Amino acid sequence: MSYDSIVCVKQVPDTANVTGDAMKDDGTVNRAALPAIFNPEDLNALEAALAVREQHGGTVTAITMGPLGACEVLRACLYRGADRAVLLTDRRAAGSDTLATSYILSQAIKKIGKYDFVFCGRQAIDGDTAQVGPQMAEKLGIAQVTYFERFVDLSGRTARIRRNVGNGWEVLEVRTPMLITVLDTANEARPAAARRVMRYKRARAADEVIKDVATAMPDASDAEKEAEQARRLEALKINALLLEKWDLDDIDADLMWCGVSGSPTKVHRIQSIVLTKEGYTEIPPTEDGVKQLVHELIVDHTLG
Repeated sequence: MSYDSIVCVKQVPDTANVTGDAMKDDGTVNRAALPAIFNPEDLNALEAALAVREQHGGTVTAITMGPLGACEVLRACLYRGADRAVLLTDRRAAGSDTLATSYILSQAIKKIGKYDFVFCGRQAIDGDTAQVGPQMAEKLGIAQVTYFERFVDLSGRTARIRRNVGNGWEVLEVRTPMLITVLDTANEARPAAARRVMRYKRARAADEVIKDVATAMPDASDAEKEAEQARRLEALKINALLLEKWDLDDIDADLMWCGVSGSPTKVHRIQSIVLTKEGYTEIPPTEDGVKQLVHELIVDHTLG
């Protein structure tokens, strides 16, 4: 039996390079100040979906919610073996917290329609909430398995899955369709395949084509630009290289549940922590040294 999988991926700011410019005054991340990368655990989720297809057949559809630049992670999915890639982008979705994001993505999954598995990374490194996957499962009305490590068995409509529970593991038996959040220890994500890179590096969303034409033909008339856009779009369609792009209207989203209006999470206060202490204190590896360290931590209210 074959299985159809949907993988939710995200382009995130590289939090390993956080600077003082990483946050805006309103509490949102200044994404322009940080390089954008493929969310690490989403690569593990993609690998899990690709492994299911290799063993049992089926399809893998990658979907991401974000600005036009998020097409980069969709191309990365195609390089690794995804069959289909969908960009979900809309200015009205800006400022979405986990509740709004999970609603929008669940609507997109409903539009895709046929699926057995929805794979997500355990969490994104820009928010570290691990909330979007479980919230999507609730909105879709399907079973969820978090902290996925591996399939013990997959046969028919039933999967036996081993999940990490911190101090050990457990095996769950779950019927499809289901949503699975994947740990970074579940597998090792495969690298991009050179042959697929050569093919899909030319894949573009329609808005990327418009942007490319504007850059390549700055002095052309509007009619000339439109003609070139049409030519390029037709070539992409013929070669199956046109990335699908949906907005909130395409997925029949209720705007009350999207963007800032659909996000109950509010930033109350932002505090910048500046470490001012210079030098260091050397603690001798003796019982008295440890007592001194504990005393200092208590005095500083680090402990107690």
